[in-house]
Amino acid sequence: MASDRIFGAVVTLIALAYIASATQIQTSFMADPVGPKTFPILVGAVAAICGIIMCLKPDEDPEWPELATLGSLLIAVVVLIGYAYALKPLGFILPTAVTAAILSYQINPRPAHAALAGVGLSLGLFVIFKFALGLSLFGLPKFVTG
Repeated sequence: MASDRIFGAVVTLIALAYIASATQIQTSFMADPVGPKTFPILVGAVAAICGIIMCLKPDEDPEWPELATLGSLLIAVVVLIGYAYALKPLGFILPTAVTAAILSYQINPRPAHAALAGVGLSLGLFVIFKFALGLSLFGLPKFVTG
């Protein structure tokens, strides 16, 4: 019970900080009517509501995951942080392929399938973002493209 309340309070505080940082997003005068602040504020509001609900109605007998599951979650968080730092210097395709392959391997530990999933997801997302949505992504690292 206490663990749910503590977690709910932490989630609520982080959500409020997230909302506060989202309000600092600069918008240009040519932005769409909704603006770029709306989505992050909505995400923060939903997270804050969920945190408050956890504080008010904690689970009577919470089940914590096993140590192996917590280790897998830690690996996923480290991989995603590394992905965020690798995007700019290495481009979109390579970091996305490696990250997707590692996360896919965690779901189903078959190396060949994980590698294919990583490459397929990376190339598929690149094509969707670049050609279907018209977003400008760099597929190759800057040291290759110059």
